[in-house]
Formats: sequence, structure tokens, C-alpha cells
Amino acid sequence: MTLSHVTRRRLAIFRANRRGYWSLWIFVVLFGASLFAEFIANDRPLLIRYDNVWYFPVLTDYSGDMFGTDFLPTEADYSDPDLRHTIEAKGWMVWPPVRYSYATTVKDLNVPSPAPPSWHDPLGTDDQARDVLARVIYGLRVSVLFGFTLTALTSVVGVIAGALQGFYGGLTDLLGQRFIEIWSGMPELYMLIILGSLITPGFWVLLIFLLLFRWMNLTGVVRAEFLRGRNLEYVRAAKALGVSDITVMWRHILPNAMVATLTYVPFLLSGSVTLLSTLDFLGFGLPPGSPSLGELVAQAKSNLQAPWLGITAFFVLGGVLTLLIFIGEAVRDAFDPRRLPTG
Repeated sequence: MTLSHVTRRRLAIFRANRRGYWSLWIFVVLFGASLFAEFIANDRPLLIRYDNVWYFPVLTDYSGDMFGTDFLPTEADYSDPDLRHTIEAKGWMVWPPVRYSYATTVKDLNVPSPAPPSWHDPLGTDDQARDVLARVIYGLRVSVLFGFTLTALTSVVGVIAGALQGFYGGLTDLLGQRFIEIWSGMPELYMLIILGSLITPGFWVLLIFLLLFRWMNLTGVVRAEFLRGRNLEYVRAAKALGVSDITVMWRHILPNAMVATLTYVPFLLSGSVTLLSTLDFLGFGLPPGSPSLGELVAQAKSNLQAPWLGITAFFVLGGVLTLLIFIGEAVRDAFDPRRLPTG
């Protein structure tokens, strides 16, 4: 596929911003690794070779009696020393780098939890004796996936709403603006508290709820671009030739409007990640026990005698948001028509 001159120019400007360019690669590596969290941090072996039979506990549940009649026909507990010895007597196991999942309780701690960092727990444990490193890996995946999904959905709805307002104008624009003014004044946090008292918010419930209030982030920008673009000569010529409104909006105005819109997306993504962490910190986010960066911040606040919790939360959240902001600055420069490629 041959890239256009404009696309090559934008890529050159993006690469010229070294801070944003390397931030993108670091973020891709960290987020990509978190997508395979089960293969990095898990209380199940990745692979078992027992009695000349292959087992994949990381992908499939096995009962304990599959490894001998001495064990119960319930889900195998691979942290049980007797089960490990039985398997290793007739085969071997391959463990992930971190032998804990986000909900695994670390046993045999020499000190009360939260335990400080050690060789077995590089970032220590929280006040429920769960490995902090494992929860960070899973929590990063949940936070970024939530941010990506919320940003994508709000962008689609906001672009459609702004496009309709700007293209048709008149009464459509007037009613749309009045609705946005009223809807944006709704007490979002109070409504979330009411929702939390009725049901237990999960990933999708929170996503749909926040989508109802966050779709207006891009509406103003897209509306302004469509108000300007609908009066351009080539748009008026297309309409005079009988081209449908949807085709005019999609093919002739939207590409120009997306130039200004895309510069906001990385900043909206960082805001979405922060939003979920804030709700988890306040106790209105994901269900208790879910891997969450905001819950780690709350633990740090409640356990001031365990500074490793606060330090970990600060560096993880601060690092992710810093990377996203640097990427956003590079994207903004790339779409700025006044900038020229350098280097």
C-alpha cells in the first residue's frame, strides 16, 4: 500500500518528536505484555507433562484427581506441595515468571500483610496478602482496555452528533445544543452513586453509564468543522450534483474534520484511564477484588505504613499517563499543518 504525501509528512513529523515516538513504543510494549497477563502472572503452570500426557492448566481447568487418587475431584490447587511433588515425580511443570494471579493469596509470609518487597514478591503484597506485581499487570490491562473502549465509543457517538448538528444547522443545531447544555449539567457522580446502590457496577455497566455522559467531548470540535465545511465550494458542488447527504458528510467533510478530532483522542484516552482509577479509588468502580490501579491507590492511602504501595501506584499511573500525554503531543504536532518535518 502506497502512502500519500500528506500521510508520509505526518509520519515524519511524528517520528521527529522523539519523546512521543519512543513513548509510543514503550506504551505498546507494556500494554502488549499486559494482554498476555495470564501467561506472565498466574498461580497455574503454563504447561504440565505428567505420566506422558500433556496438560495446559493456563488454558483449561483440571481436577485434582487427574493427578492421582489421593486428591479431590475438585479444581486442582497447584500451590499444594503434595500435588506439586506428585506431578514432579512423574513429569515436570513450566511456571510463568510470576507465580501469582491478581486474586492469589500469598502464603507463608514471614511478616504480616502488607508485606514489603522481597525476591518472591518484587513489589510486596497488599493488605489482603495479594501480590502487587500481579495486580499491577492485570490492572494495567483492565484500565487501558476500558480507556480504549470508552474513548472509541464516545468518539463515534460524539462525531455523529457533531456532524449532524454542523451539517444541517438551523433547528437541528439549536435543539442539539440546548440538549447538550442540559445533559452536561447532570450530576454524573451522584447518579453513579445511585446506580451503585441499586446494582453492582461491572466493566460493561460502568462503560455504558459513562458513555451516556462522555460522548460530548468531541461534539463541539466536529460541529465547528462541519459548520465551516458545509459552505465550501466543493461541498456545495457535490450537493448540486445530487450526491446524498450521508455521502457528502462521509467523503467530503469528515476527513477534514477528523484532522482536528484525532489530536484530542490520546488526551481523551488518558482521561478515561484516570476516570476509572478515580472511581475505583472512591469505591464506585469495578467490583471488590477486581484488579485495579485505583484500588491500589486506595490501599496506599489506607496503609501509610507500607510506602511501597503508594510508590508503585504513583509510578504506574504517572508513567502510563505521561506516556499517553507525550504520544498525544506528538500526534498533535503531526496533524499541525504549520509544522515541517525535521531531522
